[in-house]
Amino acid sequence: MNAYDVIIKPVLTEKAYQNIPNKKYCFYVNVDATKTDVKSAVERIFEVEVEKVNIVNVRGKLKRERGSVGYTAARKKAYVQLTEKSKTIPFFDSLG
Repeated sequence: MNAYDVIIKPVLTEKAYQNIPNKKYCFYVNVDATKTDVKSAVERIFEVEVEKVNIVNVRGKLKRERGSVGYTAARKKAYVQLTEKSKTIPFFDSLG
């Protein structure tokens, strides 16, 4: 699996913004990705040192529309903590 296949996109929510000054970033990742896959992908793409990775499986939400019932797609989020001596990710610098 390519590093760009593991990281789908950054999570841009208020909770994610609160952790940016602490060098903790949140990404949507591939549902088949493991912690080691996410760690190596972030280190390769952004050229930083990752200390810790926490992964959260997010269930799809129930949606109803005009008599039909279904669920949105399930996702996986990864919270990535960088080391103290690591540089920050430039994309998130303007957001934090």
